Amino acid sequence: MIARAAHEIGLDDITMREVAERLGVSVPGLYHHVDGKDDLLRMAAEYSAGLIELPKDRGQHWAVWLLEWGFYNHDAFMAQPELLKQFIEGAISIDRTATGLESALSILVRAGFSPTEARLAYAAVSEYAVGAAVMGLREQRATEQGKPTIAEIHRVLAQSDAAAYPQLRALVADGAAHLRDGFEEGLMFLLRGICEERGESWSMIRPKIRRAMKKA
Repeated sequence: MIARAAHEIGLDDITMREVAERLGVSVPGLYHHVDGKDDLLRMAAEYSAGLIELPKDRGQHWAVWLLEWGFYNHDAFMAQPELLKQFIEGAISIDRTATGLESALSILVRAGFSPTEARLAYAAVSEYAVGAAVMGLREQRATEQGKPTIAEIHRVLAQSDAAAYPQLRALVADGAAHLRDGFEEGLMFLLRGICEERGESWSMIRPKIRRAMKKA
């Protein structure tokens, strides 16, 4: 009940007093069950992590399933920065994630992966999604402070010799430096690598992914 109440309030806004009020108990009474705010955040993070569901196995191609998981995982952490922080700090135990991991591995094994290949593919997409969420939240903070990455790149280039940073200048020149918008492209790049490692035709799989993205 405590963890659910904390989750409903939201990890980013949680206080002991708010949780106590939602449960109809006193703050000292809440301390009988929770050591403090850090313990409360850990409990809430584990509860929230337990609500993150894998995409349904609807018989879609494995690459479409991984695409859906990548977006869902990324968006869940982007929406809850404190959950991401708790995840990084190890607050979410394997007991919470073992069932989901088993389900993910089973889906990929049914698609022809070995258990090891399934683990590598699932980990690659999951870790990319988490890393992209970290960078996305960092970019949000930078933008709030008036220093978005693309603006800072332009500032550095403007203050440097024209021959400095040739690759960054080329990136800016072709319009590809909108770094906040690169999650989808990066995920596609990763899925293509998994596809080619398995000896499958990317040209056959890419249309399936494009159709899935249009339906999303």
